[in-house]
Amino acid sequence: MKNSITDFKPQAVIIDAGEFPTSPIALQQMEGVDKIVCCDGAANSYLSHPGRRVWRIVGDCDSLSPDILRDYAAIVRRIPDQETNDQTKAVSYLAERGIRRIAIIGATGRREDHTLGNITLLPTYLTEHHVDARIFTDFGVFIPCIDTRTFHCPKATQVSIFNFGASEIRGSGLRYPLRDFDQLWQGTLNQTTDTSFTIHAKGTYMVFINYR
Repeated sequence: MKNSITDFKPQAVIIDAGEFPTSPIALQQMEGVDKIVCCDGAANSYLSHPGRRVWRIVGDCDSLSPDILRDYAAIVRRIPDQETNDQTKAVSYLAERGIRRIAIIGATGRREDHTLGNITLLPTYLTEHHVDARIFTDFGVFIPCIDTRTFHCPKATQVSIFNFGASEIRGSGLRYPLRDFDQLWQGTLNQTTDTSFTIHAKGTYMVFINYR
């Protein structure tokens, strides 16, 4: 059966400096992926565990430990731009190399302000960089969308919809009706009534699908 969570096959994985996930669904995003990119200081914790691999370390390097900077100098890509965060630097670096499907882990936890910033940047990556970048947490996945999309998941799955300027929003396969929400919270806490659901819309929005 189709599943919009597990069927996603990223070309690269970005590791942020939030809480590293323990969910098997989040961790499986790394399986078979050669391009593992750490955002700056995330490398300090990630590489402290033996056997972990990394392809690039990207960021402004303001929180990268001297030891990591020295030992991994060949794969560090310093981008000093202070107008973007390290997650955006990593997405841009990959997009410039033609990578269009990215899984992001470690984007939530520790700092609520960073969590909110990381999540709400996903629609920008889709519209400005043409990148399908999805954040996988221990509980579910954030998926940025443009226009009408259909998703597959088990019946009675908990889902939320966040509007980023879309209009004519309607849904099918959901317990509660949708409309043109103008606040982020208004489309939260919905539930699927079948094994697929469709968001009909014109413009940009984001879907969160719980794993269970």
